[in-house]
Amino acid sequence: MQLLSDGARGFEGSVAQRMALTRAQFFAGLFVLGCANGLAIRMVRSIAEHGWLEATFGTYDVSLIVLAACFAGVSLILHDKSDEIRRADLAVAVVFIVFVALPVTSLSWLAVGGLSLYILLSTDTDPERRGAKILLAATVPMLLMPWLFGLFSKFVLAADGYLVGWMLGTDQNGNFVDFADHSATVVVYPGCSSLPNMALAFLCWVTVSQYVGHRFRPGDILWCLLAIVSVWAVNIVRMSIMGLSLSNYHALHGPPGDIPTNAVQIFLMISISLLGARRELSSRV
Repeated sequence: MQLLSDGARGFEGSVAQRMALTRAQFFAGLFVLGCANGLAIRMVRSIAEHGWLEATFGTYDVSLIVLAACFAGVSLILHDKSDEIRRADLAVAVVFIVFVALPVTSLSWLAVGGLSLYILLSTDTDPERRGAKILLAATVPMLLMPWLFGLFSKFVLAADGYLVGWMLGTDQNGNFVDFADHSATVVVYPGCSSLPNMALAFLCWVTVSQYVGHRFRPGDILWCLLAIVSVWAVNIVRMSIMGLSLSNYHALHGPPGDIPTNAVQIFLMISISLLGARRELSSRV
């Protein structure tokens, strides 16, 4: 009878060990919860403001770059299979869930950023740290950039307006720019600003470089800046073409112009990021 009891306890211990979460799995689950909540709130808001059709064309106000970054970050964190959950991890998880439970997009991304910093400070595993860096970078377009834009929107929109006016050779006052044929005035609204896509270019560079294990070099700053400037230039060119005439404006404003413009910008972000990390990519082939 005693032998049977020992065997039963051994079996139960084996099952419990297999079912126990590793530290990486625990963190990955929290990140999935935080990212999903932050993205879902944004998607629901996009549908409520624009309707299903326009929201679908606008990818529900969620960039494919952000989705790819969330997937890449979580997948890297899951690479670690050995470390066990610590007491401090549980305390951090409680605070994380409190922030995520509130229906505020910024709080979900604040929780994601805080958890990323905690992992970077408490973990030595390389894949897990790289995943945390990607998820921390995801908070730049989703949390930091909207906050900065709210503070400096007047300056940012005026800068876009100045460049569009310079391209068209027309008068410009802040974010108001005369059409090239002087038939009307185009206004650079926040939704047309180059800044959000510049933040996405930064996220794309971090995601690609960290995912392939790229080691930082001083030249990486130039590659990152090249990706950022390229998407800025595409947006300025698009708005300048719109400002040539009212017919151009109506043809390119909204989804008809957004879709090809976003496609070109995503292509440039990814291509430049891949070129910057080409050594690590070539070693994997």
